[in-house]
Amino acid sequence: MKATELEKETEEQPKKRGFRLSLKWEWTLSTALGVLVIFAVIIILIFNSFMTVLMRQERAHVADSLNVVVERLSSQKKTLSSGQVDEVLRPRTVLADEPSGKGKGAMPYNNAILSTLSRDSQTVTVYDTQGRVLYATDKTVAPFKASSHQHIGVKTINKVKHLVGRMPIRSKQGNRLLGYVQVTDNLKDYRATQVKLYQVALVLGLIAGLAAAILSYILASFLLRPVEAIRETIHAVREDPQTDRRVPEIRHTDELSDLGTLFNDMLDTTQGYMDQQQQFVEDVSHELRTPVAIIQGHMEMLDRWGKDDPEVLDESIKASLQETKRMKSLVQEMLDLQRAEQIEVNYTNEVTNVSEVVQQVYDNFKMIHPDFTFILDDDVHRPVQVQIYRNHLEQILIILLDNAVKYTQARKEIHLTFESDMRNVEVAVQDFGEGISQQNMDRVFNRFYRVDKARSRTKGGNGLGLAIAKRLIEAYHGRITIESAVGHGSVFRISLPILSDAKAKVLTAKKEQAQAIANGGMPTGIKSALLEDDTKTDHSEEPKS
Repeated sequence: MKATELEKETEEQPKKRGFRLSLKWEWTLSTALGVLVIFAVIIILIFNSFMTVLMRQERAHVADSLNVVVERLSSQKKTLSSGQVDEVLRPRTVLADEPSGKGKGAMPYNNAILSTLSRDSQTVTVYDTQGRVLYATDKTVAPFKASSHQHIGVKTINKVKHLVGRMPIRSKQGNRLLGYVQVTDNLKDYRATQVKLYQVALVLGLIAGLAAAILSYILASFLLRPVEAIRETIHAVREDPQTDRRVPEIRHTDELSDLGTLFNDMLDTTQGYMDQQQQFVEDVSHELRTPVAIIQGHMEMLDRWGKDDPEVLDESIKASLQETKRMKSLVQEMLDLQRAEQIEVNYTNEVTNVSEVVQQVYDNFKMIHPDFTFILDDDVHRPVQVQIYRNHLEQILIILLDNAVKYTQARKEIHLTFESDMRNVEVAVQDFGEGISQQNMDRVFNRFYRVDKARSRTKGGNGLGLAIAKRLIEAYHGRITIESAVGHGSVFRISLPILSDAKAKVLTAKKEQAQAIANGGMPTGIKSALLEDDTKTDHSEEPKS
C-alpha cells in the first residue's frame, strides 16, 4: 500500500503548478524593472560625464601646479639647489615691524600664484638634473622619471590610482635644463565626490523603482479590472454552464472592452447552441417516439392476434408504412439541415441564374397543383446571377411554395414576386391562408417548430423546412424575412447579393478547375489551348502543294 501511494504521489508531482505570479504583479515588477534599467542607463551616462569633467578639473589643477613651479624656478640662472628652491617656493614670514612689512604678518603661501601648492591632495616634488630630490611638500609617492615635456597621466601607487604630472624646468635665458618638477595628486577629492554620487544615484534609483512599482501596481489594478471580470465570469460559467452571468459592460473602449464584448458574444452563441441542442434532442425524441410507438403497437397487435385477421393485418401494414415514410422524411430533412452547415466548404464556387430557377419552380408548381392559381410578377426581365448552388435555391423556393400551398384554405391563390436592385435580388412568396401571429413569427424558423402541431401533422411535414431554408440562405450571405397577419396570409422574402459578370466568370472557372482536378483531368481552358496548339502544329507540318 505504501509503495502504491508513493507511486501515485510521484505521478501527481509533475502535474502540480510551480510558482505563479498574477498578471498584475508581473506587470508591476516588469514596469519597475524597466524603469530601473532606464534610470540606471541615464544615471550611468550622467555619472560618466560628470566624472569626466571632474577628472579634467583635476588634470587642470595638476597642470596649473606644474606651470606655477616652472614659472617660479625658470628665472634662475644657475643650476638649482635645495636652498634656492626652498627660498623660492617657501618664502619666510615677513614681520610687521620690518620696513618691507605690510600688515601684521604674512604666512607661507600667501602669494596668490603659489596658493595652488597648498592643496592637501597634491604633493609637489622638485628634482635636479640628476634626479635628486631638492624640494618636496610631502613624502614623495611617485618614483622619479625624467620627461622632456609636460605629461600628465594616471598611475597606480600602492593599489590606489593617482594623477601624476611631470615637466622639465628650463631657464628663460638659454633654455638650459635646470631640473624637473613632479606633481602627484592622490585624487582624494575626486574619489570622495565619486562615492557621494554613487550614494545619491542608489537612493534615487530606489526611490524611482519604488515609485514606479507603486504607480504601475495602481495602473495595473485599474486597467486589469476587465480581465478580473472575465476571469470571474469564466469561473462562474465553469461551475454552472447554464448561468446567465456575463462580463459587465466596460466603459472605456479598448482591446479589453472588445475582448469582453467578444467573450459575451461567444457565451451567448454557446448558450444558444446548447439550448438548440437540448431542444433538438427533445424534439427529435418526441417526433420519433410517436411513429416508433405506433409501429410497435401494430407489431404487438399482429403478434398477438391480428396476423390471422386480413383486415387488421392490412390496416397495420399501411399504418406502419406511413409512419416509416414519415420517419424517413424526418431523417432526410435532418440530413439536409446537417449538410447546410457545410455549405461554406463544399459550395463556394457555385453560380446560379435566379431567373431560370424561379421560372422552373413556378412552372412545376402550376403543373403539380392545378387547383391553385399561381401568379408570377417578374420585374427583372433579365438574367441575374448569384453565388448559390442551384439545387439549394430550388429547395428554398419549393419549401416556401409548399408551405404556402399547405396553409392556404379558402383563397387558393399564391403570388411569386421576382425583383432586384443594384446589389440584391429578391424573391417573395405570398399566400392568403391562415397567417402567423406576431408571437409565433419569432419562432417559425426554429427546428421542429409548428404553429399548429395537430393540423401540421395531418398536412405532413416535420417543422424543419423553414429552418433548412433559413440556414441555406444565411450560408450564402443572404437573408430571409416574414410578414404575416392572422387570417390574411403571409409573405416570405429571400434576398441574395447579385454577382457581377466578371466575378461569375471567375467562380465558374474555379469550379471547372476543381472538378477537373477531382476527376484526375485538366481544366477545360487548358485542354482547349493544348488542342488548339496541336491543330496549329498539324497544319504547319502539312506539305505545301
